[in-house]
Amino acid sequence: MPKKQSSENKMLREFFLGFVKVHVLHHARRGAIYGVWFLEELARHDYHLSPGTLYPLLHGLEASGYLAREDRVVDGKVRKYYRITPDGEKALAEARQKIRELVDEMLEADELPDVPRPVERKLEAAAHR
Repeated sequence: MPKKQSSENKMLREFFLGFVKVHVLHHARRGAIYGVWFLEELARHDYHLSPGTLYPLLHGLEASGYLAREDRVVDGKVRKYYRITPDGEKALAEARQKIRELVDEMLEADELPDVPRPVERKLEAAAHR
């Protein structure tokens, strides 16, 4: 039984980290962001992420070409600021479209429980051919 819970936790963590990546791109599109600020932004939405999770995520988005980093000296310390790149803009636009489609489908399903889902409609149409 603990293995299943571990698998469920891993899946939820993967979902959560995907949401965080989209959230990073969203804010980096609005302006340069840095790690501590973003941790506070996430906490504002009741997401609690450790720096040990966030910084590798930011580095991964940078390595993938979705974010560009600029080092700035603030109060005598180097702070890494991240901004979205053109590839990040494209990825964010695609993610927003997918999110919109999913939310619309989920809300439609809640409002219209008797409407067949798209897969069911395709199967039904194929059966009548």
